[in-house]
Amino acid sequence: MLEKEYIEVGENTSKHVINKVQKGSIAEELGIEVGDILLAIDDKEIEDVFDYRYYINSESMLMLIQKKDGEVWELDIEHNYEDIGIEFGSGLMCDYRTCTNNCVFCFIDQMPKGMRDTLYFKDDDSRLSFLQGNYITLTNMKEKDIDRIIEFRLAPINISVHTTNPELRVRMLHNRFAGTSLKYIDKLYEHEIPMNGQIVMCKGYNDGAELERSIKDLLKYAPVMESVSVVPVGITKYRTGLAKLQLIDKKTAEETVDMIEKYQKKAKDLHGINFIHASDELYLLAERELPEEERYDGYIQLGNGVGMLRLLRCEVKEILDNIKNTYSKSEKETISIATGKLAAPTISKLAKDIEKHFPEKKINVYTIENDFFGEHITVAGLITGKDLIKQLKGKDLGSRLLLSINMFKSSEDIFLDNFTKNDIESRLNISITKVGTSGDDLIKAILNKDYVGYESFLAYEPDEEVI
Repeated sequence: MLEKEYIEVGENTSKHVINKVQKGSIAEELGIEVGDILLAIDDKEIEDVFDYRYYINSESMLMLIQKKDGEVWELDIEHNYEDIGIEFGSGLMCDYRTCTNNCVFCFIDQMPKGMRDTLYFKDDDSRLSFLQGNYITLTNMKEKDIDRIIEFRLAPINISVHTTNPELRVRMLHNRFAGTSLKYIDKLYEHEIPMNGQIVMCKGYNDGAELERSIKDLLKYAPVMESVSVVPVGITKYRTGLAKLQLIDKKTAEETVDMIEKYQKKAKDLHGINFIHASDELYLLAERELPEEERYDGYIQLGNGVGMLRLLRCEVKEILDNIKNTYSKSEKETISIATGKLAAPTISKLAKDIEKHFPEKKINVYTIENDFFGEHITVAGLITGKDLIKQLKGKDLGSRLLLSINMFKSSEDIFLDNFTKNDIESRLNISITKVGTSGDDLIKAILNKDYVGYESFLAYEPDEEVI
């Protein structure tokens, strides 16, 4: 009866098919093979990777495996917390949860037609919040999902709040559950599950008094909610048929930075953290100097563009200060760096600082206007191959062109517009070096022709299998 019961359960699940068995592993010794299906662990049906990781974290377990011929094996495994050596086709071990919102500021809705299908995929999956740092709106979550987060102590959970005004949140997300789903923040807070928040600021919607309301409301959750970022909405030239949005101007940016810095002081006094953070872009729009390093709380919101430029400056300065007397002269060389409007002033200054220490290196920095998405998109990660070719053609590029790894699909040499690294190299007759995001990577890439940078662990799009 047990065997039949679990065969039926397995047939109704998403089929956790094993696609790799590590050589010399416990799984291999037990006869588990590629193509077998995991049914249950300790009589618990496995929903996804979090169930799997939670239930294998033990001294021993009873695992049910369905073989390719339909036979079910009951394996009593003593593994003493050791990984048994099996992998599954999907990192989540199930389908991704897609977004059920229609946010007024959604970037994906502002992309041109004809790009890769994967670039139009909208996820809103809490599991990616823990695995990749993605931000979620909570609108497609149920009580059982929150209970599981609490039970497994999954943290931090990164939440796209945008506003704490329930009615306004419904209007901005175009989801009737957008307001009521805020209650989950209360439950996570009560159970002391660490959180981070994000607010995409749209002028005329959630700025000004509404932003202040949201900051006040969210501050009540500190320090369990460890940080909140405020980032200006990104507006491309492809907004036909979408809600009209205004660009964040200098005055609005100034007012926003002033407000955020006021509440940083309050948060610091109350909880010992700065809590609320403006993105680098807001400071640049306001024409203000970036905050000192201590105000970023360990760069907890780095993935939202908060502190990236300050961190880069600090890292480069520290390295240059420490290698003054230890570096031997390198080969004379002219190289070039291409980046977006946001980072260009910082990169240009750092390039000059590096040249002072290493005069044999001449560094040309080129600012790339984003013709593909529109002039108001200023980050390096959204620069396309076509724009690089058009704007760098005929320029003095020297012997190498340095590009941030953020311009490429994770672990691949492909730009957003499907141009490849080889395409750019052949069109510009230049060797391209992919550079990691740290100051250490930047200096090493400039000084060393053989530099190989670290790959980004966050893809700007899901794997093909998701679609």
